[in-house]
Amino acid sequence: MIVYNVTVNIDPSIHQEWLDWMLTKHIPEVMATGCFLENKVLRLLKETENEGYTYAFQYLCESQAKLEEYQKNYAPQLQKDHSSRYKDKFVAFRTVLEVVQ
Repeated sequence: MIVYNVTVNIDPSIHQEWLDWMLTKHIPEVMATGCFLENKVLRLLKETENEGYTYAFQYLCESQAKLEEYQKNYAPQLQKDHSSRYKDKFVAFRTVLEVVQ
């Protein structure tokens, strides 16, 4: 199993609107691709260096091949939609992890 993790720090001025959009539009669109089995949304409880709110969105997929399918066929447009909507209001980075146990 593979975990695709997207960490986002979002500007406080749009935090609630962004979170609502993520939960009602973006995440359902990601899951509708069929590339992931489940997802989790986590929020960092204590900010140490950044202003704003930091979230981790974790998507579980069955294989590296499924992740590559997502990254090739779906991620570019979904990321573009997010970037266009929230330009200059967020910082994001992505990591890929293997489930060991």
